[in-house]
Amino acid sequence: MSPKIVIILGTSGSGKGTQAKLVQEKLGLGYVGSGDLLRIRSAVDDFSGRKLKKVMNEGGFAPSAVIFKLWIDKWEDMKNIPEFSGFIIDGSPRKLLEAMLIDQSLEWYEWRDVKVVFVDVSREEAFSRLSKRMREDDTPKAINSRLDLFEKEVMPVVKYYEKLNRLIRIKGEQGIESVHKDIMKAIA
Repeated sequence: MSPKIVIILGTSGSGKGTQAKLVQEKLGLGYVGSGDLLRIRSAVDDFSGRKLKKVMNEGGFAPSAVIFKLWIDKWEDMKNIPEFSGFIIDGSPRKLLEAMLIDQSLEWYEWRDVKVVFVDVSREEAFSRLSKRMREDDTPKAINSRLDLFEKEVMPVVKYYEKLNRLIRIKGEQGIESVHKDIMKAIA
C-alpha cells in the first residue's frame, strides 16, 4: 500500500492545524507543519534563525528556498522509516512555486496517494479566531499581513490544485467535529 499524503491548506485561523492533528492521530500519519518547522528553525541563534524570527513577527512568509530545505530534510528522514504510512502537510504550499516543488518532490519519493484539502473560511472569521488566541506573532497588524499574503500568494495555489481537479474544498466555519468528519469522508 502506498503511503497516504494529505496536504491541508487554509488561511491562518482556518483551523487547518487543528484538523491536521486530528487527521494525523486518526490515520497514524507523520506530521509536517511548516509553521512548526519555521518556529523551531527561528529559535536557532544564527543569521537565518534571527531573520526568520523577524519576518514571522512582521507577518511575512519565509522564502520558498528556506521552507523547501526544511521539508526535504524532514521527508528524507520519513522515507527511511520502516512501514511508513504517510504524513500530513499542514499549511503548505504557500506559493505556486512551492506547489510545483512539492509535486516534484512527492513524485521523487514515489508518494502518489496525495489528497489536497482546503479548509475554507472567510477573512472575517479568520481574523476573529486569530485575535482570540495568545501567540506572540498574532498582533492585528501581523494578522492582517498574513491574511493579505494568503490572498496574494496562497489563493493561486488553491486555484492551481482546483484546476488540476485535485482540490477538496471543506467548509471551515462549521464546528471542529463537523469539519473533521467532512475531511475524513473526503480523503477516505
